[in-house]
Amino acid sequence: MALRLVFMGTPELAVPALDAIVGAGHKVIAVYTRLPRPAGRGMTVQASPIADQAERFGLPVFTPKSLQQTGAVDGLRAHHADVAVVVAFGMILPKVILDLFALGCFNLHASLLPRWRGAAPIQRAIMAGDRETGVAVMKMAEGLDTGPVAMMERVAIAPDATAGDLHDELARLGARLMVRALVFLEKGELDLTPQSSAGVTYANKIEKAETRIDWTQAWRKIHDHCRGLAPFPGAWFEHANAGRIKVLRSTKGSGAGEPGRVLDDELTVACGEGAIRLLELQRAGRQPMRAEELLRGTAIPRGSTLH
Repeated sequence: MALRLVFMGTPELAVPALDAIVGAGHKVIAVYTRLPRPAGRGMTVQASPIADQAERFGLPVFTPKSLQQTGAVDGLRAHHADVAVVVAFGMILPKVILDLFALGCFNLHASLLPRWRGAAPIQRAIMAGDRETGVAVMKMAEGLDTGPVAMMERVAIAPDATAGDLHDELARLGARLMVRALVFLEKGELDLTPQSSAGVTYANKIEKAETRIDWTQAWRKIHDHCRGLAPFPGAWFEHANAGRIKVLRSTKGSGAGEPGRVLDDELTVACGEGAIRLLELQRAGRQPMRAEELLRGTAIPRGSTLH
């Protein structure tokens, strides 16, 4: 018998999970997501990716401003759902809501818990130089991503993979994992393992102040910084001829020089240790482009300095 569930999610990361749950035949009786927000260059108010997908399925969508109010709790209770599935919803669920569902609330988190609890696990894993990460299905409890883990899958992080690449891989993997977890939950056979108290790290929200590239760091640290912030918000530098430029893809370069110095005609840049080659970039208000395309229209000559 299919489960009656409430789905709670907001960004693109959550869309494959909603698709998979609907495809598995579960009864999604309500979808909760964040309120529409301004987005894009024109700052047009847009519904969340999950709201758009739910409407394609004909599912009722709810966008509460808060889950702390009595009305929100009563509304969730009125659905008489067996379980809640939460994927990057973006709002804290108070204990009164965690206790509403007979089978509990289950969160899909994009890390190998307890490593990278919090808001930006994909970005932080890459920025830290991790060689692997994964997805976890966790029964939610009070506290930040502290609940017991039901299932986990690991994936290797390729040396040049960006946060965007890893996001898409984990979204697909996580969707399959959540559906598997619901099968065992429905049978009463889902085992839960408390998280270890060792190895806990926190994936704090990415702040604008940390996105600028520091060329005095080693090439590997800069490379991980750039790919961990790609495609959004993007690590960036400034050049006299081009203004601010985001780095979307990079790889190891060769050569040495003063940090920030352009070493050749292919955008290899000296770092505090070693060098990095910039492969894909984006000027403000422009589309992403390969380094050779950017150099055809923008002079960043050998010997100049990036700031």
